[in-house]
Amino acid sequence: MLVCGMLAITRDCFTIITFFLKKKEDCFTSTMAAEPEQQAAPAAHVHIVYVDRSKDADPEEFHLRTLTPVLGSEQKAKDAVLYHYKHAASGFSAKLTPEQVEELKKQPGVLQVVPSQAYHLHGPESGTHQGTTRTLGLM
Repeated sequence: MLVCGMLAITRDCFTIITFFLKKKEDCFTSTMAAEPEQQAAPAAHVHIVYVDRSKDADPEEFHLRTLTPVLGSEQKAKDAVLYHYKHAASGFSAKLTPEQVEELKKQPGVLQVVPSQAYHLHGPESGTHQGTTRTLGLM
């Protein structure tokens, strides 16, 4: 269980929190997808990193200190971070390669690293009949 201020969050809630925090990196994901990738480098994708930081630590500084050893410099960490989550959960979103994700999972204070995903709550393609709407149980 992660305690952020007065809010207790279980691991099951991370998925729901991820959905609501997605709004910021949606724009970044589409922008970065248009950037050309180097052929030798593995593909990097947006991930959300949940961390357990002390109440006294500045969130952004803690996020950068966590990511810097993985990327090799503070500047690379700053460039990779897309958004800092500071209120409902502590963490950040960043564009990372699979190797960087595995290394980041080993860093002190990292609780979970999950790929950023878009969830569609309802729409014509999700129903059993054309034109019907089916929800994911959130309503």
